[in-house]
Amino acid sequence: MNESYPLLAIETSSDLCSVALIFDEKKFSEINFRDKHVHSESLILFIEKLLEISKMKIEEMKAIAVSSGPGSFTGIRIGFSAAKGLAFGTNLPIIPVPTFTAFAMEASEYLGENTEFCVAVKASSTELYFSEFVKLNNAVTEKSSAQLINKNELSIYTDKKIVFSDFKLEGLIQNYLPKARFIGRWAVEFGENHKIFDYDFIEPNYLKKFIPKVKK
Repeated sequence: MNESYPLLAIETSSDLCSVALIFDEKKFSEINFRDKHVHSESLILFIEKLLEISKMKIEEMKAIAVSSGPGSFTGIRIGFSAAKGLAFGTNLPIIPVPTFTAFAMEASEYLGENTEFCVAVKASSTELYFSEFVKLNNAVTEKSSAQLINKNELSIYTDKKIVFSDFKLEGLIQNYLPKARFIGRWAVEFGENHKIFDYDFIEPNYLKKFIPKVKK
């Protein structure tokens, strides 16, 4: 019996608000909803609904996996706040999950062996969050960790590679919407040594400095 299950997984780094309960290698329950401002309004409601449908309590989870970025500042903060609040009340460990790597696990299921591919996500009007991967031996290997690059330099890094992105540009696959079940899958496969109980010291991987927007 795998002691990693059941697991709650949260993904809020993109436009998609995604929550999943992972019961075993094949069984999961997931809610995905894409809309503006949905994270702050509905994340906790989605978690409560999944628990209700599954007839489970948060205390029965073995851990809470949360997407750690890079991605939307606001979305990631909401996901971390929810994870910390739930963990604090139940003394559950939190597993921060690298968003791009978890998404790469999902994308690789549709790619052939030895395929090189990239993730390029908008960070600002001029910058991208970027990472490279390759599918080897039916698994994902990270060739370059998440970094910031200039948008105009993208073609230098992506020559003859498949690129998954969240913006429109010729040659890019526009289906970058990470899902919670793959956040959970990464946590099950690699998260045992990443469990954190000291919630105050858990920080997202923003990559760039967060500057709050001030209305003028």
